Amino acid sequence: MSEVLKTENLKSFYILEYWGEKRVIKAVNNVNLSIKQNEIYGIAGESGCGKSTLLKALLANLDPPLQLIDGKLFYKTNGDFIDVFSLSKKEIKNLRWSFISYIPQGSMHVLNPVKKVKDSFLEILESHIKAKDIKEYFDLMREHLKDLGLSPEILEAYPHQLSGGMRQRVVIALATLLHPQVILADEPTTALDVVAQRAVIQLLKDIQETFQNTIILVTHDMGIHAQLTTRMSIMYAGKIIEEAPTQEIFKNPIHPYTKYLIQSLPKIGEKEQREGIAGSPPSLISPPPGCAFHPRCPTAKPECAEEEPKLIEVSPQHKVACFPT
Repeated sequence: MSEVLKTENLKSFYILEYWGEKRVIKAVNNVNLSIKQNEIYGIAGESGCGKSTLLKALLANLDPPLQLIDGKLFYKTNGDFIDVFSLSKKEIKNLRWSFISYIPQGSMHVLNPVKKVKDSFLEILESHIKAKDIKEYFDLMREHLKDLGLSPEILEAYPHQLSGGMRQRVVIALATLLHPQVILADEPTTALDVVAQRAVIQLLKDIQETFQNTIILVTHDMGIHAQLTTRMSIMYAGKIIEEAPTQEIFKNPIHPYTKYLIQSLPKIGEKEQREGIAGSPPSLISPPPGCAFHPRCPTAKPECAEEEPKLIEVSPQHKVACFPT
C-alpha cells in the first residue's frame, strides 16, 4: 500500500508564558510517521504523552500556544505529496476539507446544543460544496446517514435528546460526510459505556471498509487498538518509541513501556492483581536525559540515562527505540 500522509522530524511545542517566564512544553518531539492508504493506524500511550497534540499537528491546526518548531508534513493528493506547512493558511484550509477530517474528544465540542443536528450538517455542506437547492443538501445528508446505518430522523433532534453514544456516531457521520481520504479520531469512545463503545468501533470499521480510507485513531485503551487497528505506534513523552503491525505489538512487545501497557489489559478468569508502572510520567518541559522512560524502567542500564535510543527496525515492519537487553 502506498503512503497517504507522512511527517519528517515533526516538532510541535506549546509556548506558554507565566509571570514573564517562557515555558516550552515539548508535546510532539521529532516524530516520523508514514501512514498508508486504506489502513487503521493506532497511536497509544498514557495521558499527557502528546497523542492529541500529534493529531492537531497532522491536521495542521497549529493555533497559539501550539506552534510548529520544526519538521514537515505531507499530504498525498492526486498522486503527489504536498508540503502542507509551505502553504498559506487559506491554501491549507482548502486542502484540509477535501483531504482530512477530525473527530474530537467529546461530541459536545462539535454539536451546537441550541441547534438541531441537521443545522450542523448544513453548515458543513454549505461551506464546502454548492448544491442547487436546500433539498439537494438534505438528500445528501439522508443518504449518508443511511449508508452508515443511522436513521435520518436524528436530523430533527437536538443534541441533548440523543444518548452519548448516538451523539458520538453523529459526530463521526459529520466527519465522514465529504468522504475524506484521512480521518483523525481522538479518543472517540471516551466516557461511553461498553455497549456504546462497541457501536462506535463498529461504525468506524464499517466506514473504513466502505470508503477504503485511512483512519488514524488515538486512544489509551489497548483493547480498542486490538479490536480495530491494523498497525500502531506507542508514544511516550512526545516521541514514538515502538511501531509495528498491531498483532505483532501484542504478540511480541519489545519496549518495556509497551509491555506494561499490554499487561494492564484484564484477562477472563485471571484473578491476579494488576501491576502499575512505578513513578510518574516525565515533565515535557524538562524531560530526563537519555531515554525518557529510564527513571521508571525496571531493566534500565547506565547508558539509558546518558544516550537517547533511536527508533530502528529490529524485524520487518517492527521498530523500537530501546537498547538491547
